[in-house]
Amino acid sequence: MKELNSRQKAFAWPYPRHRHFQAELRKAAAAWFAERHFPTLRKLPYILAHRDKWPANIIVSEVADYIRQIQLERSAQGKGFPLHKYIHHGLSSQALLFNLIGPLIVEDDSSILQPLTNSPGKKWLAENAAAQFEYEDRVVFHEDYGQPTSIDLVLTDEAGQPRIFIESKFTETEFGGCSVFAAGDCDGRTPAHDFSLCYLHHNGRRYWELLDKYEFLAGPVGDEKVCILTHHYQFFRCLLFALEHNGMFVLLSDERSPVFNCDGPQGQRGLWPFLLSFVPEAWQASVLNMSIQDVVTAVKQSGRHPWITEFEKKYGLT
Repeated sequence: MKELNSRQKAFAWPYPRHRHFQAELRKAAAAWFAERHFPTLRKLPYILAHRDKWPANIIVSEVADYIRQIQLERSAQGKGFPLHKYIHHGLSSQALLFNLIGPLIVEDDSSILQPLTNSPGKKWLAENAAAQFEYEDRVVFHEDYGQPTSIDLVLTDEAGQPRIFIESKFTETEFGGCSVFAAGDCDGRTPAHDFSLCYLHHNGRRYWELLDKYEFLAGPVGDEKVCILTHHYQFFRCLLFALEHNGMFVLLSDERSPVFNCDGPQGQRGLWPFLLSFVPEAWQASVLNMSIQDVVTAVKQSGRHPWITEFEKKYGLT
């Protein structure tokens, strides 16, 4: 049998490719905008022509109104509400979160999410859970200046305390790495056994203190020669943020994306199972991957939200 050349081998790779997933979603987004005659970029028809027209990227108009009202309220309090740079992009993960969870919040029906967020022996979410987009707390990491850590969505427990911390990822190819390393100001070696090596620790940020507090450094994180935050900073930041609030960190992602989960001849792969291997056993129940598809199914089964068919069309789920 003739040996395959490198190009043929590339096509024979047994795992799905992200670019194929993204291409299909771009088609769906472009078609959705075109059907509504929304102006888009000429060469990128899956992106609205103007960022300030981002409400056109939101399926239920009341949700866009709700977001704008929150912006006004926070502005009056001297606080921000960080809309993502590409909120007008048809594949924006923030817009997706607004479209999928926003209507449940506006219609006071977030209890639909309760069965999806429970873990063995623990009920995290209240029946009448309150919700807050872009939740901030400067104290956790001692972020006394600049933009603090902002969690995409937080839901409360029976006592009204923030417990479910949701980060939305759609077509992203990573969680997000350390900006200090990306800027060339760090060589990437781990400071697990000498916190003074970390610029962020030097500035008073508590990432390594909390990794130590929750016993990450007693496991694989402490054994690594390369700093685990170099490429996976956002995962650990979100998880530590949730743990400090005695809560659960939830990744909301798409089952079709090979980035976070995918199957192949060597079993399950993707960032999610890989990063879970660094989480101490004591905290495994405080980490959850919730799929967009599971939420869609729960919303459809409720029979209360006709907008969900439009969501399926917009994101290529039909």
